[in-house]
Amino acid sequence: MWPWKPSRKRRASERPETPPRRWVSRALAAAAVLVVLLSALWSLDLPIRTVTVTGRFRHVSPAQIERTVAQQVRGAGLLTVSLADVRHAVAQLPWVASVSVQRAWPHGLDVWVQEQVAAARWNSDGLVNANGELFVTHTDVVPPGLARLSGPDGMQTDVTRRYLAMAERLAPSGLTIEALGLDARGTWQFSLSDGITVRLGRSQVAERFNRFMSAALGIVEQRAAEISHVDMRYTNGFAIGWRKGALHNAIPSEGRHARPAAPSSSHHRLAKSAAGALQLRAENRDA
Repeated sequence: MWPWKPSRKRRASERPETPPRRWVSRALAAAAVLVVLLSALWSLDLPIRTVTVTGRFRHVSPAQIERTVAQQVRGAGLLTVSLADVRHAVAQLPWVASVSVQRAWPHGLDVWVQEQVAAARWNSDGLVNANGELFVTHTDVVPPGLARLSGPDGMQTDVTRRYLAMAERLAPSGLTIEALGLDARGTWQFSLSDGITVRLGRSQVAERFNRFMSAALGIVEQRAAEISHVDMRYTNGFAIGWRKGALHNAIPSEGRHARPAAPSSSHHRLAKSAAGALQLRAENRDA
């Protein structure tokens, strides 16, 4: 007789599950969990009923912001609303500098807005902030006391930075800049609050302004009513243009009294005398 061998056949119930059957079971379980989560989220996607707007407003109205937000949240719930779209829409409003939008459970949105601060006017009817950003291109509402800046398109940042730096230097003297301009040729000039125009030219603009501050400003402060313009486009000096009809005197040198001068403008160069006093001499003009 042949020896008995155990059968290798297993009952059907004892056979392991095939891989496809395990995957189906896991997929059904995951789907059930997803349905539960979606149902929970759907129950939390409550309608937006209130919009709270905060900030200090002078040129933007809260009602205008609320209308802009309402257009963005129409048909959306508190979870499905796009906060990025709401921020972008509000940021496009004139005079808006920055925006923050947050959900306020259970039915609201909190919107915080910071307004732009105008540093100066730009060309005919634009406004720039302290960073030189042109945030309003056409406006009928201009805050009082702003300087008039002008220049080619795209140069507002450079002109604004130079204006702010110059205004800070002039502040201790009590003089303010009424206008600063850069023309298409690259020529700079500015006008002071007393009506005097200062010409800086195209080259060595910073150096010429420093020379104006150190050498010409004192004369301007003393005789502003007589001076029409100051031309700093000279190698080491400057020229003074006198107002029509002004009885101007020559700038006194060391040890001499002031004397009347006939020309309507005088050209001078700064030089040190033997005693160290500043004297004024003729000099050629540069561009």
